[in-house]
Order: sequence, then C-alpha cells, then structure tokens
Amino acid sequence: MRHNVAHRKLGRVTEHRLALLRNQAIALIRHERIETTVPKAKELRPFVERLITIAKRGVASGEANGKALHARRMVLAELVDKDIVGKLFETIAPRFAERPGGYIRILRVGFRRGDSAEVAQIELIGSEYNPRAADEKAAEKEAAKPKTKSVGDRLKAAARGLRGNKGDQGGSKGQAGGQTKGAARKSTTPRKAGGS
Repeated sequence: MRHNVAHRKLGRVTEHRLALLRNQAIALIRHERIETTVPKAKELRPFVERLITIAKRGVASGEANGKALHARRMVLAELVDKDIVGKLFETIAPRFAERPGGYIRILRVGFRRGDSAEVAQIELIGSEYNPRAADEKAAEKEAAKPKTKSVGDRLKAAARGLRGNKGDQGGSKGQAGGQTKGAARKSTTPRKAGGS
C-alpha cells in the first residue's frame, strides 16, 4: 500500500520527472496556459505555486536586504531560464501579491485522440491570455482591409445596378403608367384560336 507517498512517478525516473516538471513550469510561466495530461497537471501545480510564493516573498522584502536576491537564486536553482525568472519576479509575483495561494487553475478539457489520456488545461489565475486573440486580430484585419470584389461579385453588382435603373425609370412614371403598359401588352398579343 502507498501510505504517505506524496507524489506521482509519472512512469519516469527521478531525473526525468524533475526535468519534465521544470520544462512544463517554464512553458506555463512563459505562455500562462498549457495543455497536458491530468496527472502531470496535478504534479505541476504545487511545483509552480511554490516558485510563485518564493518570488512573492522576494518581491515583498524589497531590494534593501539580501532576501530578494536569495529568492531569485532559489528560483534560478529550479528554472534555468533567466528571462522566465525575470517575468516571474516582475509581472507574475506582483499580480498575486494580495492572493494568499491558489495561483493555478486546472480545467479538464477531454480525452486525447491517440491514447485516450485525459487532458487538462493548466493556467495562471487572472492571466490575460485569450485563446481566440489571434483569430480576433485576423478578423479585425479582414474587416479593416478594403473589400476586394471578385469578378462574380462585380457582375452581380452591375446586374443589380441595371435592374435598379430600370425599376427607377418605371417607378418614376407611376403605378398607373405601369398598369397601362401591362394592359396594352395583353391586348396586343394575339390569342390562339380554339384554345381555352
């Protein structure tokens, strides 16, 4: 029985598991939302939340004493990317300054097609990440561009213009004039003999 065994092994040896968590933590801090399997997401959450708490303590202590530098070095021991550590201390830690914990949300999104593994989105709470932002920007650019008409569209517009001009000429004469034309046309057409 696995009593008092805290973490999942994820089918990896210790070094591989730590490398996986570090890489996923870097990706999560960089993009503020990633997709992974549910067990990996559950293992990643305490790993990243601990790093955010260390960064918060470093930011709160200020630059006056050595605690800020010590906190930065503690995070650098786990995450080797200096740009990501900078983002963690400059933008993410101040965002969660008033929050006592729970910086990460896990949302189950379904099952992976290849092996039916349950997939989850793990994201930082309050992230400004919008998954449809690229689509919205593309739609705005399309709306801003002048509409180029295809040959078919131009022909349809020309036909509509011609029909509109005819309708305007007939409409300007009045309704009675239109009826007299129709009545005159009916009277001038010859009828077939012997028909109904």
